[in-house]
Amino acid sequence: MTQRLLLVAGEASGDLHGGHLARALRADQPTLQLLGVGGRQMRQAGVELLFDIRDLAVVGAVEALHSLRTLWRMYRTLLETVQRTPVDAVLLIDFPGFNLKLAKAMAQRGIPVLYYIAPQIWAWNPGRLEKIRRRVRKLFVILPFEASLYREAGIEAEFVGHPLLDLVQPAGSKADACVRCDLNPTAPIVGLLPGSRRSELRYLLGPMLAAAARIRAQLPAAQFILPLADTLQPEEVRRAVETAAVPIRLVQQQTYDAMRAADVLLVASGTATLEAALIGTPMVIVYKAHRLTYWLARLVMRVTSIGLPNVIAGRRIVPELWQYDVTAGHMAAQVLWLLDHPEHAAAVRVELARLRRQLGSPGVPERVAGGIVRFLEVCSAQRAGPGARPRFSQP
Repeated sequence: MTQRLLLVAGEASGDLHGGHLARALRADQPTLQLLGVGGRQMRQAGVELLFDIRDLAVVGAVEALHSLRTLWRMYRTLLETVQRTPVDAVLLIDFPGFNLKLAKAMAQRGIPVLYYIAPQIWAWNPGRLEKIRRRVRKLFVILPFEASLYREAGIEAEFVGHPLLDLVQPAGSKADACVRCDLNPTAPIVGLLPGSRRSELRYLLGPMLAAAARIRAQLPAAQFILPLADTLQPEEVRRAVETAAVPIRLVQQQTYDAMRAADVLLVASGTATLEAALIGTPMVIVYKAHRLTYWLARLVMRVTSIGLPNVIAGRRIVPELWQYDVTAGHMAAQVLWLLDHPEHAAAVRVELARLRRQLGSPGVPERVAGGIVRFLEVCSAQRAGPGARPRFSQP
């Protein structure tokens, strides 16, 4: 009997990892049917998409209010879909605000729930632990310290390594990356990464472009490159870049080349900071959101750093600018300091190389796919056994 797996990712990074996982699943179990929520990466990997994540590109509690109608429609459609055409399990990928609510509804219907890239309860909202314990059968976690945190709470968790280890492998040297990006390797290069969501662009793109102008005023030879996230429409960024005070090279499908070519990056907090760390490029991490979102986050935060490289290292190895400190002047000053102190930039690269070794080994999608297939086999055997219960129960 053909098995069906529902995958739900709500952001660009989840779509990226979901796409690679989907390919590994199809290689391991070719007859497995995949459907769910994602974007271009998951669609190309053979997932039948019920919703496209481009409609959900927001960050923060306040900004998400604008997408509530879409989120509710997506939620209802997913429940109607599994009621009409049963699935054997649900795999949730990150996106905890939505996915934990969906996990509750799926568990109430007797559908096993798995979670890949687990909620960051170590950073905020530890109250989610009990919800996860009740709703999720198994977690595939990607940070080395997460498995023990979840196991101590009675939740089955397996550390599989970080999926970026399979993805962040830029070809060639910095000079090669400069050639591919049409940049001069002998002049300073600053990468601008304002995020993958429209709301991040709203808060970060303008200050980053203004910071670029200040840097150029101090270093006339400085070059700037901005790799465009897949979740954003090029026109949204191009209009701002064309009116910037300094030339900005806008590229698509070349994020890792741009990171490799750059001497320093200005990067929005999130997955891109860890990508930059794995490549080994010094960076300045920035976070800015609606002021209410920021204060809500400060109320529940359990960590003193927001950048993943600093969190994993357990100390501040790259600078961070939060909310009111995210100004053109502050960003420019941090970048210029790194450019003016190559010995410090070299020390940062050593720290980033050490961090990479902490994150496991490549082969993460295959390990997760193997775990999912084994889980489905056990579930299938249990359903076929004597006294098997119906797949669905009423909420």
